[in-house]
Amino acid sequence: MNIITSLLDNLNYGTILFLMMLESTVIPVPSELVVSPAAYYAAGGHLNVFLIILFATIGADLGATINYVVAYYVGRPVIYRFAESKLGKLCLLNQKKVEQSEEYFNNHGVAATLTGRLIPGIRHLISIPAGLAKMNYWKFLLYTTLGAGAWNCILAILGWHLHAVVPADQLNEKIEEYGEYIKFAIMGIVVLVLLYFIIKYSLKRVKK
Repeated sequence: MNIITSLLDNLNYGTILFLMMLESTVIPVPSELVVSPAAYYAAGGHLNVFLIILFATIGADLGATINYVVAYYVGRPVIYRFAESKLGKLCLLNQKKVEQSEEYFNNHGVAATLTGRLIPGIRHLISIPAGLAKMNYWKFLLYTTLGAGAWNCILAILGWHLHAVVPADQLNEKIEEYGEYIKFAIMGIVVLVLLYFIIKYSLKRVKK
């Protein structure tokens, strides 16, 4: 954890990619403390906000792919055993969390890999049920990229905005304070995306 703290204190494109890769596996790295501070510094001219979003999204894709591949090949029993192991607990995992991500995936189909990336508590685990279900990898990667990209854009906008109103020493505190607003915004986006897929599916059935 000291290593992660050190990386969070020294954000650049490489550390952003690496931390977001960890965040998309099972390592408890809060993405809002990676992308938003990076965008905050970008607003001050130290980084490029578009490259921040790009590298953060690539990192998320890499981490999600690791989860997907592991779940695809090792199967549900091994995943559950890991979630209940000491290492799993250290990563803030348990079987219930994995089951919740599976339930979300089963209820929303392949679109869950897109919308699930926007929901705290599920976003870093949604790639596991996709792997267990042996979802087509390229479709999985497309939806993951769209979902992760949308999430990173939200966090980047927050960080950019805070640069104008918050001093650097209060940044993390304010990011946590704005967390509830982020959740409401994200849930609104998820609802809109789900409505899109429901309407699209309904129109297909009507045409048949």
